Amino acid sequence: MIEPIAYQKQLEGKSNAHLISFSDGKDYVVKYFQQGFEKTLPNEWISYCLARYLGLPIPFARIIDIPQSFSSQIPELAAMNHTPHQFALTYIPDCLDGHQVLRIPEITNSNELASIIVFDYWLYNSDRTRKNILLQGESENAFRLWAIDHAEVFGTYNWQQDELENLPTGLIKSATHQIMASFIPDEKQLFEQINIIQTIPTFLIEEIVSMIPDEWMVSKEEKKAMVNSLLVRRKKILPDLIQKFVDKIYRPMQNNNPS
Repeated sequence: MIEPIAYQKQLEGKSNAHLISFSDGKDYVVKYFQQGFEKTLPNEWISYCLARYLGLPIPFARIIDIPQSFSSQIPELAAMNHTPHQFALTYIPDCLDGHQVLRIPEITNSNELASIIVFDYWLYNSDRTRKNILLQGESENAFRLWAIDHAEVFGTYNWQQDELENLPTGLIKSATHQIMASFIPDEKQLFEQINIIQTIPTFLIEEIVSMIPDEWMVSKEEKKAMVNSLLVRRKKILPDLIQKFVDKIYRPMQNNNPS
């Protein structure tokens, strides 16, 4: 069990993220449970586990225990409602977000970009902005892309159970999806990701959801609704959504930018 050893700083954004150094020698972006954003941590956990299984380019993460004795010494943390478990994402240094890079000549892991887009449509992540990707320089003109921040899957960071049954089925407005799509050479990659998602065992999805800590305040009924939403969307909604994405976004981009 690793332990926090030094507080670094609070990070920008609304998801209550803090950079903390731990006893394993790594820095983690730690998101604390907070009122008004109750589903942030459950959303992050579900997204991370599914993304990890699918092999998406997402930093290693874990549910972590931060003692009250540590938080109470940090002004930025002391006033918050403390729960035993928080969500911690490995910090990747020397990265820029999408707003900080004016030109992206090459993405070295372009073969993974289709998986991010399809994943976002499956979980309905409408918050794939340029701030929610990291670009890690691998050479002067080439970057590796990482997907971060899944606090707003299922539409929002404070969804209610009935909303899971009626998630939007239209295209997501995302300039970042368009940037990623421009590096995907063949639309077949998008449809292949649907097939992969549909092969995830149902019991695995149920197990991931069941591991949400009790203090994150997700009821048994809500957990069941999360699983049902994921199962219904991947079978009945996702194929049509990706076809719309290909027809309305991917193909027009390819036609306007012939190789």
